[in-house]
Amino acid sequence: MSLTTEMTDYMALRGLLSDEEKLVQQTARDFVNREVIPIIDSYAQEEKFPAHLVKVMGNLGFLGPTLPEEYGCAGLSNVAYGILMYELERGDSAIRSFASVQGSLVMYPIFAYGSAEQKEYWLPKMAAGDAIGCFGLTEPDFGSNPTGMRTRATRNDNGTWIINGTKMWITNGSVADVAIVWAATDEGIRGFLVRKDTPGFTTARMKGKWSLRASITSELILDNVVVDEKECMLPEGKGIKAPLGCLTQARYGIAWGALGAADNCYQTALAYALQRIQFDKPIAAFQLQQKKLAEMVTELTKGQLLVLQLGRLKDAGTYSPAQVSMAKMNNVKIAMDIARTARTMLGANGIMGEYPIMRHMNNLESVYTYEGTHDMHTLIIGQEVTGIAAYR
Repeated sequence: MSLTTEMTDYMALRGLLSDEEKLVQQTARDFVNREVIPIIDSYAQEEKFPAHLVKVMGNLGFLGPTLPEEYGCAGLSNVAYGILMYELERGDSAIRSFASVQGSLVMYPIFAYGSAEQKEYWLPKMAAGDAIGCFGLTEPDFGSNPTGMRTRATRNDNGTWIINGTKMWITNGSVADVAIVWAATDEGIRGFLVRKDTPGFTTARMKGKWSLRASITSELILDNVVVDEKECMLPEGKGIKAPLGCLTQARYGIAWGALGAADNCYQTALAYALQRIQFDKPIAAFQLQQKKLAEMVTELTKGQLLVLQLGRLKDAGTYSPAQVSMAKMNNVKIAMDIARTARTMLGANGIMGEYPIMRHMNNLESVYTYEGTHDMHTLIIGQEVTGIAAYR
């Protein structure tokens, strides 16, 4: 089936975009059509990440794109960033996850909480794809409750810190040049930049996943890792609000990205329904199939309008983390529903790697859980509207 040149646009969304945002959308779509879609099934089947795309994404300005141009970044709007995530996840969640972690979970905290020297050293390298980062917050026993982390950093008398602990489910972990590791200290939770060659720091890649198979997921082990305070501690990254602020950035991108996967599933199902002949006519002519398509495009369109408004609020500086939770919670759920409905329309063909639907469906199972589970985002919204925290 031929690839469409535009995202699904039932409510004239593109008419609400700036010329720059339209250019970002088309550039990213061309990249995905040319570089990702032809190869991604084989990479997912083999549990490999297409590492050769990192420099390509860097050259296109896809890494840390909302950060200032002085660091080699594109200085884009949040809406343009969201559209970029939409198109990257249309290719595969692994591609969007890489860009999301690099930009929102590594480059953003260095920019927001790092020293001038840390920004000048790391951000241009990461923007170009010459250095890869990962974000070490989640632990084997502490996911939704990061304040319970057991990773601990202790200050020495000579201007260094010693870190011990384990982080789990870390995207890019085994290939990262540097990890941002969050650790409990006597001063509260602090963030540290830990280079991959630091003695005592090791990684273990997690294999055998049924989801995000083209993404590298790892465990980080820190065994008496010694880091220099001036070089490695993020001076402004203090308290649990610091890593949670990074997660808000990533969740925003996920709210857009999940719709890209949904769009690819919907367009695949639509094209298939128009071409598949049963009882002497295309299955798109049957009422039940039209009902499925109508519901899919309606939910996709509602999700698009939700994140567009959120992006405008974010660009204006008037958004709230709870609004991001609503978008992430809603859009990942509808993406999962769209993927499953699309699979039914393709019948047995829906499980084949020739079509993207089952790959997206499995990926979205992870997206549903990470960067805050669906249930936790539900409770965040519940607290926002009632003033009562139900998860404590």
